[in-house]
Amino acid sequence: MQDGALLALAAKGILIAAVPLLYVWRSRAVDKVRKLAWVTVFLTFDLIVLGGFTRLTDSGLGCPDWPGCYGHSNPLSAGEPIRAAESAQPTGPVTMGKAWVEMLHRYLALAVGVLIVVLLALAWRRRAGDRTKSAALATLVFACVCMQGAFGAWTVTQKLQPIIVTAHLLGGMTLLGLLVWLALRESPAQLVANGATLRGLGALALVALTLQIALGGWVSSNYAVMACPDLPLCQGSFAPPDMDFANGFTLWRNLGMTGGDDARPIPFQALVAIHWAHRFFALVAAAVIGWLASRAHGHPGMQHTGVWLFFLLLLQLLTGMSNVIFQWPLLLAVLHNAGAAGLVALVVGVNYRAWQAQARHVGAREQGAPARAAG
Repeated sequence: MQDGALLALAAKGILIAAVPLLYVWRSRAVDKVRKLAWVTVFLTFDLIVLGGFTRLTDSGLGCPDWPGCYGHSNPLSAGEPIRAAESAQPTGPVTMGKAWVEMLHRYLALAVGVLIVVLLALAWRRRAGDRTKSAALATLVFACVCMQGAFGAWTVTQKLQPIIVTAHLLGGMTLLGLLVWLALRESPAQLVANGATLRGLGALALVALTLQIALGGWVSSNYAVMACPDLPLCQGSFAPPDMDFANGFTLWRNLGMTGGDDARPIPFQALVAIHWAHRFFALVAAAVIGWLASRAHGHPGMQHTGVWLFFLLLLQLLTGMSNVIFQWPLLLAVLHNAGAAGLVALVVGVNYRAWQAQARHVGAREQGAPARAAG
């Protein structure tokens, strides 16, 4: 990609980022860093949803190079090679519509990256003025978005290899979770009675949710959604006896192929195993997250969070089942992806407040110890 096209691409990302930056700067918010952090959370959530839309519309190779589109900064400039590819393969991965979907995703990703760089600069500027302030989390967020950029490039150059697509999804969810933690840290502390008691359960829920999202990404990236077209059974059985877990969960392999030197088209029973594993573990994850929602709802100061957890969990279960019943309609599939991102934000929020309550409890106990000793 030529330098001029790279500069034009970077300019698009900066221009998009300028809109939320101007909004934050012109707002009446007293703490503009906090405002910017929450705006970045919102746009990262949007980026994840748009990424899901890109994957679900098979637009991931709409521009088969990276970071531009056939060496250009936009699909209009790349119109000739796009039309040639579309003429050669009318039902293939490259069309003008898919190219625009892919490039809009990249533009928004660039804008989010710019906002994170601003947050990083503000964190280090604050640390320079006050050595007690830490910029470690902002630096970690920056490292995460850089890694996401690398996985975005590998997703294209490795032709939608399932493990890379799934890792890209997990990276996006990790970035969202870190940004939520950063935004909450910039927000006023909210007192939660006995919030520290949620710490272990919150961590367990976050692990279960992460594993379930990984399995969901593996289902989507392997196009295994319709491998079990019936509910509540799978291929007429609660546990199909001939599922091929070995080929289904061979991680390093090309899309639609088995692993190893003698790669061949992946057996259908491997796709059944992938789908069944996601469906089975959904019950485990739902039980743990539902338990967390119930416990959170019982804590003063976290009732609303518990209600939202219940709501999003129910939405996830309904959209997941509806994807099978209605044969994977685009709207429901995108909602399922958005629901997962929403659950990540809420579960991270519960973990942050439980951690905050634990830190406050430890601090109070340490302050009380010298007082008792002096008495």
